Amino acid sequence: MAWMSAIATLMFLRTLPSLLPPELLPILTHLFHRLLHTSAADAVSIVVDDRDTNGIINPLFNTIETYLSSKSATSSKVMKVTQNPTSRALTYSMSPNQDLLEHFHGFQVKWTSKSHLAITQNGTSTEHRSIVLSFNEKHRQAIHTMYLPKVLHDAEELEFKNREKRLFSNGRDHYWTSVPFSHPSTFETLALDSKLKEAIKSDLTRFVEGRDYYRRVGRTWKRGYLLYGMPGTGKTSLISAIANFLDFDVYDLELTAVADNTQLRTLLLSTGSKCVIVVEDVDCTVDVMNRSSRGLKRTHDEMVSVNLSGILNFLDGLWSTCEGERLMVFTTNHVERLDPALLRPGRMDMHVHMPYCGAEAFRTLMKNYLGVGDHALLAEAEGLLQSAKMTPAEVVDVMMGCGDDAELGMRNVVEKMKRRRFEMAADVVK
Repeated sequence: MAWMSAIATLMFLRTLPSLLPPELLPILTHLFHRLLHTSAADAVSIVVDDRDTNGIINPLFNTIETYLSSKSATSSKVMKVTQNPTSRALTYSMSPNQDLLEHFHGFQVKWTSKSHLAITQNGTSTEHRSIVLSFNEKHRQAIHTMYLPKVLHDAEELEFKNREKRLFSNGRDHYWTSVPFSHPSTFETLALDSKLKEAIKSDLTRFVEGRDYYRRVGRTWKRGYLLYGMPGTGKTSLISAIANFLDFDVYDLELTAVADNTQLRTLLLSTGSKCVIVVEDVDCTVDVMNRSSRGLKRTHDEMVSVNLSGILNFLDGLWSTCEGERLMVFTTNHVERLDPALLRPGRMDMHVHMPYCGAEAFRTLMKNYLGVGDHALLAEAEGLLQSAKMTPAEVVDVMMGCGDDAELGMRNVVEKMKRRRFEMAADVVK
């Protein structure tokens, strides 16, 4: 037991002088007192209060609490746990008067959570909290130049991951409004060729990890994607999968609600960092075919005055030099209609063709909607895919109409493909 070990240790220390030569006792006593004095003299503490002397909330306190929340779950003996109403994640924090030890680059630091009651001028009591960071004097430079910057960086990443993702949209009032973004699409559920999915994920990873690279080469930290293909090929699902993969907010820019290029610039400058800015069906809302035209396009009986020049500045002009990383995604059903100036690298860095449903995409849809990885009709269905030219959305429409009945779902999909192939052959004869 622990108490028995403590008693045994005390008894040993009491008998230690009789076990050592008398000439060693003064030396050991001197070293012991010097060690205690040195440890106390070299201890340095940094105190972070929850409020300043005027009672204003100290944001640094909350930042450090965020950092320690990830450590408290695994290191604290006593901890508090809460849940943000806008997030499913649990948040751990240190209870008052608890210590948390952490090792960094070979030395140890100690975090201590403190709390005390203070009497206000009207006689009521209020809780004041603080967090104390303690370390040895010889590590002062490493604390200030390496450890504290790491704490702030990690806290920022944790706050970002624990936040609620938002979907922003612009309206006639010229401002962004938002709702929670909860689209379930992921790269695992996406009906797309696996090699293409891996290529997109690798490109996105290089992008988000490229802060230093973009700064070194003197480029704005942004990347442009063009998604093109027939309606129903999964462009919107891919955008959602990208946002979920990066954990980014989404800004759905409706160009028909933008009065002119000046308003477009204002909207861009008011977007946050770590976001996906989406312009869907760009060829249907803005005249991007003729650089010399005024750019006016009639949409829903209204005249839109955002032109190609405004779009190009939006992509890579001075308007695009906002702080932080941004991914810009344009979609179109008719890539051949777009001006070549819009398509060049630096504006549309990655072109992604969204094809008709292929064999690999079909197997993904089978698993997602019918709950099966194989079926007796799979070979026949795969043989019909190329000639039937069905989009993933059309396949999903048939499968969802059958619920979880895999047999009925596969049978109906095969019949739909056969009808589609017959209709296409009849059109050719006409």
